[in-house]
Amino acid sequence: MTDTLTPPAPATEERPAHRDPNVLRWLGAYTSSMLGDSIYYIALSWAAVQAGTPAEAGVVMSVSALPRAVLMLGGGVLADRLGPRRVVIGSDAVRCAAVLAVAALLFVTSPGLWPLALLAFLFGTVDAVFMPAVGALPARITGKPQLARVQGMRGLAIRFASVVGAPLGGLGVAVGGAAAAFALAGLLIAVSVPLLYSVRVRDLPGDDKRDGRETSAWRDLRAGLGYVRRHRVLGPLMITIALGDLGFVGPLNVGLTLLADQRGWGASGMGAVLAGFGVGAGAASLLLTVRGRLPRAGLVAACAILAGSVAIGALAYAPGLVAAVGTALLIGLLAGLSGAMCGALLQTQADPARLGRVTAVSSLVSLGLAPLSMPLAAAAIGAWGLGPVFVVSAVVCGLGGVVALCVPALRRAELPR
Repeated sequence: MTDTLTPPAPATEERPAHRDPNVLRWLGAYTSSMLGDSIYYIALSWAAVQAGTPAEAGVVMSVSALPRAVLMLGGGVLADRLGPRRVVIGSDAVRCAAVLAVAALLFVTSPGLWPLALLAFLFGTVDAVFMPAVGALPARITGKPQLARVQGMRGLAIRFASVVGAPLGGLGVAVGGAAAAFALAGLLIAVSVPLLYSVRVRDLPGDDKRDGRETSAWRDLRAGLGYVRRHRVLGPLMITIALGDLGFVGPLNVGLTLLADQRGWGASGMGAVLAGFGVGAGAASLLLTVRGRLPRAGLVAACAILAGSVAIGALAYAPGLVAAVGTALLIGLLAGLSGAMCGALLQTQADPARLGRVTAVSSLVSLGLAPLSMPLAAAAIGAWGLGPVFVVSAVVCGLGGVVALCVPALRRAELPR
């Protein structure tokens, strides 16, 4: 079943994505939704801390992880069956209504932790269908040659939302408490809905095909997983993404906090290192937005992962804060480049009829498996220290680049011209 809420976009002229009004409407919707998300998490953490103990607040903040991980693959099936735009619109509408309802509740009473936990659970459930659909949508609003540029634009939107969302959320809390911040988050998510309605989507080859016949959701899920496993590029690409994220998440989350504390950099120093990473990742996104396509995408992704892994290992041995910031900038640049290349390859290599399920597998690998490295990294640092753990993490991340180099189909993979 394809998106039929508006007529498909004409395919007679291929505009550069950054000059295409249809893509720009999508970008505006995506940016507004991500801004709302960023403010929502600040409001949720503040409200949870105010309503309970720090431990209880931590539980509330983590409630969304379980439904997101458990239901992600089913969300990919739903995106392929209903069409990604329809799923994204529905997801944003549900999230907007839920956040505004909690904002209204907080304005009139102090409900405690249960409504917050319920909101977090609902957000995680909706994210499970939202994320695969978001990943599958760009292929329906522009042509394959523009998908690398769209990945760059998406990366810029994410960086903008993370930089602007935090102070906006803090301002909302300062002015009217968590209720005002929730209301602001809901309104920003609401802005995305009419913009998404105005986005035209195109029918793609394979839209009318679901393994040759109409099948059950369970059969679709199994077919999607089998398709990824057998695909000569997508299968090894998922392994590359998994290894890269497993080696990346621990050091850049738990490890960086402990490194800043051990070196005496403090919170401001840690913030400077994170800012360096953000600048590097933003520069990679800007490069792809302007250039649009890099040749030999598979090889570029492999080399960027390998070089980034070396930088991750070096971060623990940076002689001072300035060197650490520079190293983090390099990590961000290489991680942003490899991530965008992997995302563009995923979208251009996958059968459009299965793109939602393929994106769901990729999202589950990043959001389900990679966070497991955080408690492991913390325990390992306590046992062996920062340096050895950063080096091991770098080796794990580098193995992703090795896989990409050793699989000829992935190493030689190109983005369409």
